[in-house]
Amino acid sequence: MNLEFLRHSAAHILASAVKELYPEAKLGIGPAIADGFYYDFEYSRPFTPEDLVKIEAKMQEIVKADLPFLHSEVSKEDAREIFKELAEAYKLELLEELPGDTVGIYRHANFTDLCKGPHLKKTGEVKAVKLINAAGAYWRGNENNPMLQRIYGTAFPSQKELDEYLGRLDEAKKRDHRKLGPALGLFSFHEEAGAGLVFYHPKGALIRYFLEDFIKKEHLKRGYQLVSTPHILKSDIWKTSGHYEHYRNLMYFAEVDKQEYALKPMNCPGHILIFKTHRHSYRELPIRFFELGTVYRYEKSGVLHGLLRVRGFTQDDAHIFCTPEQFKDEVNNVLNFVEDVLKIFGFHWEMEISTQPHEFIGRPEDWETATTSLKEVLSKRGAPFQISEGEGAFYGPKIDVKLKDSLGRTWQGATVQVDFALPERFDINYIGEDGKKHRPVMIHRVILGTLERFLGVLIEHFGGAFPLWLAPVQIKVLTVTDAQIPYAKKLVDLLREKELRVEADFRNQKIGYKIRGGEIEKIPYLLIIGKREVE
Repeated sequence: MNLEFLRHSAAHILASAVKELYPEAKLGIGPAIADGFYYDFEYSRPFTPEDLVKIEAKMQEIVKADLPFLHSEVSKEDAREIFKELAEAYKLELLEELPGDTVGIYRHANFTDLCKGPHLKKTGEVKAVKLINAAGAYWRGNENNPMLQRIYGTAFPSQKELDEYLGRLDEAKKRDHRKLGPALGLFSFHEEAGAGLVFYHPKGALIRYFLEDFIKKEHLKRGYQLVSTPHILKSDIWKTSGHYEHYRNLMYFAEVDKQEYALKPMNCPGHILIFKTHRHSYRELPIRFFELGTVYRYEKSGVLHGLLRVRGFTQDDAHIFCTPEQFKDEVNNVLNFVEDVLKIFGFHWEMEISTQPHEFIGRPEDWETATTSLKEVLSKRGAPFQISEGEGAFYGPKIDVKLKDSLGRTWQGATVQVDFALPERFDINYIGEDGKKHRPVMIHRVILGTLERFLGVLIEHFGGAFPLWLAPVQIKVLTVTDAQIPYAKKLVDLLREKELRVEADFRNQKIGYKIRGGEIEKIPYLLIIGKREVE
């Protein structure tokens, strides 16, 4: 059974159930999505968990009735009359934007929707359906539009598959980094300091240090050169790069000495300026600059999400300057690097190529060359990939690596972007074998991505139980009674001399209580010292 057809059909059943129970609700849109479906409604109040129970029960009645989904093509004028009579203003708005002279209408029982389909034949074919939650959502994602109520659900061909999915959902809730991180003493957020800004506690800062140390060493092994650039640059730099025109709404600005400056949203202009400081020969290329660069982007408060979407974050960012003949090999080398690192953390992955967006800089022919080359690299590797039309960066197409965690969920990971435009804008060059100036190709890439997002994903991937090398506390020494404290102290000192990360719990508490505490803290090893161990 086609999951998209199933879930789209379930969305229509949801909408008809809401209209039966709450006739004054107005219909928005209701698509199938990756893990289920949703439908948006204009309603006078938010839907409660109790409402969802009633709606789901009504949906089951509609499924049991085994009603046929009836499709018809009608003229736009007829459709206009239908939705005017139904007083569905959002459908009328959508109708005006649809191309052609006719539109699709789907009906079951007394429910009518504007929809191109396709759907299942009957409501009874929806064998297993569950409503998950409700949340606010702006109409068409625009904060200037009305706030609607969005109900999320999921559907599967069998109850067994639904139960397995709900089990994974429960496990995901337990692993939510926004709860686990603070509970394990890793990080916190403080509204009085500013939304989307991360405060690392000692244990979280330690994990971050290990990640930074690991990724620095991996870069140095592969011929990257470490650089560091300022957090703030004159706006003129961002005008040259194109960020001022294409990225300005995500940037922070300040006036210094009557000149406009911007906090950097990206590291690339700084690396270009370093490259420009002296003349380069083709024999030096490729040159690979690497920086753990902290950047700042204005994300709207509604999209901030724990460590996964923040306003200040650090990237393991690098820029490779190479000849046109070298860049495919360099992209391939970056992908090898990505795969080597992801294997260490136990991730699976998939690839996606994002192509030229509506707003872009550079020559269309360069975009075509870069996009074709990325496809060739992935095809040669035998790696399956998807195409995401129009989702490239404004300066070049890219390969996105999607991480798959231990629960099978997908996260944004590494990116590799090919850029012909910024070398042109900043007028950078190298001296070729012919003694003349040539324009390098620039590759932007991250391996872990942002340290904040990667840490958030790791917390959920491992459920907070980090592997030994990453765990902020590797060993906790627990005493059964006070009589073992002198020996336990010697043991702690010995382990620390061996550069192991150790904590001690010598409290006058029952050993079972102390063991439970160590388990809650997800410490890899608990060493329990009683009379026998001392002997």
